[in-house]
Order: sequence, then structure tokens, then C-alpha cells
Amino acid sequence: MSLLKDFKDFAVKGNVIDLAVAVIIGGAFGKIVSALVADLIMPVVGLVVGKIDFTNLFVVLGDLPPGTPRTLEALKKANIPVLAYGDFLTITLNFLILAFVIFLMVRMIAKLKRAQPEEAAPPAPTPEDVLLLREIRDSLKR
Repeated sequence: MSLLKDFKDFAVKGNVIDLAVAVIIGGAFGKIVSALVADLIMPVVGLVVGKIDFTNLFVVLGDLPPGTPRTLEALKKANIPVLAYGDFLTITLNFLILAFVIFLMVRMIAKLKRAQPEEAAPPAPTPEDVLLLREIRDSLKR
């Protein structure tokens, strides 16, 4: 029973909930960046470099059986080893964009934290001996 209680205490802490939300949002954001790279950036880069489709950039590492189409999808279905460097380039670009966006977010949060004025700590309570000395001083003045 104690194990269940300990797990419940751990799971409802703010940091764990924040982490779970961050992972979910990060996953969704990763899909957005993947779509951005695959559907918008890479076609433009391919057009600029000479109408190259990066998804079909590969090197066949095994023997190509006769009648097998020379496409990445067909070769993978036929279990022929291929070095798909076009996919690697696309995934690397996804990573670089994600890393840059996360860097910008962390930088912005750090600036916001620095811009917020720090709350002044309440003054420490006056020690009792100082209070007694003040009372003595005030009574001597009378």
C-alpha cells in the first residue's frame, strides 16, 4: 500500500505533470516540424539544387534482383540493403530546426526570468535581544 501512495505522491507533483505536458506538446511539435521539412523545405531545396527528390536518394548495397523497381520503397519491401542518405538528410534537417526552435524558446524564457523584478524578501524579524536593548534605551531617555 505504501508503494502505491509513494507513486501517487510522485505522479501528482508539479514537475512530473509539467514534464508530461512538455513531452506531449514536443511530440506534436515534432510532427509539425517534420511536415514542414518534408512538404515545404525539402521540395524547395530539391528544386534549387536541380529537381532532386531527397526521399529517393540512396545507394543499393546488395544485389538488385531483376524486375525490382529502383525505388527506395520497393527495395525496402524486397529486403535489399540500401543506404538511404536522403532520409538521413531530411531527418537531420528536422533535428536542426527543432533544436534551433527549442534554443530560441529557452533563450526567451531566460530573458523573461531576468526581466521580472525579484520580489523583495520580507525583512528578517528583529532579534529579541535587540528589542530588549531598544526598550532599555527608550526607558532611559524618559
